This record gives sequence, structure tokens and C-alpha cells, in this order.
Amino acid sequence: MARQSYHHGDLRRAFLDAAVEVIGESGPGAMSLRELARRAGVSHAASQHHFGDKAGLLTAVACQGYELLADKLSGAGDGLLDVGVAYVHFAATHRAHFEVMFQPSLYHADTPEVSAARERAGAALAVGLRRMPGRRGAASEHASVAAWSIVHGFASLWLAGVLPDGLGDDPEAAARPVIKLLLDQGG
Repeated sequence: MARQSYHHGDLRRAFLDAAVEVIGESGPGAMSLRELARRAGVSHAASQHHFGDKAGLLTAVACQGYELLADKLSGAGDGLLDVGVAYVHFAATHRAHFEVMFQPSLYHADTPEVSAARERAGAALAVGLRRMPGRRGAASEHASVAAWSIVHGFASLWLAGVLPDGLGDDPEAAARPVIKLLLDQGG
């Protein structure tokens, strides 16, 4: 039986895409470098060349996820409600990234690339807070954590499938009134 050969132009990208696919199917714990190499039609050693180990590959997935999240949030507008809804949309459409990003024990969370991408995403999430009156100093830090908790909690509950059925099947439409209600209460 002839071994399938690698014909992609970017092996690193092929491994990242395969990792996201496997994580989306079975979660980050089910991903193995051997399985990804098999899917890409290359030797197991090829993944080690690009990522070192599984944590190295998951570091790249987390970094890519934070960059995608930052882009999504930056394009959402200036209002915290729109930024929050964009966060939920990101989680629903990039589930594999989302699952890895918020499990730093899976990857090398202290790498400069991950730190920079995480900071960029955090800054994009906080942009709406700057427009809210009375959000300075310690109150601003608490408001940032509160806003993140609201949108991250909703996104996590949505992905787990534990929210009431009456919210519908559109995560953005379901999140908008919930986030708005909690933001209105914080005034």
C-alpha cells in the first residue's frame, strides 16, 4: 500500500487546521500529534519539527484563537453590548479555539506570542468600557472583569448546551438581551 504524501503548501497551517478539526470533533484531550500527522499524510516527526510537542501545537492554536478573537472584537464597534455579542459569536463559531484558549494548562501560556495576542483580545473587549460613564480606576477593573464574566459565562453555557430551549438557536440573538439586561443593571 503506497503511503499518502504531503502536498500542501504550508505544513504548519495544515497541522493547525487538522488540530482545530479534531478538537472540534472530540475536544483537546483527544488530539494526538500522531493522528494529525496521519491526517496530513506525513510522518509523526514532521509535527515535532514545527511544534515540538502537543503543548507546542496547542500553544499555536491558542495564539491563533486570541488573534481571531481580537479581530472579531475589534470589528464589532465601540459599544460594550456589540463587543459582548461578538465575543459570544466567536465562541460559537470557533469552538475549538475557545476550548483551548481558556485552558492554559494545556499549552505554553507564558510565551510572548500568546501573551501579546491575549492582551490584544483583552484590549478589544475593554474598548466598550471606556465609553461607559464612571468606569475609572478600580471600578474600571471590576467593570472589565464583570463584562468579561457575563459574555464568557454566556458563551460557555451556550457551548455546553445547558441554556433554556426558549432562547432559540441563534447565540447572538439569545445573548443580546441577556447582556443588555446585565449592563443596564450596572449603571
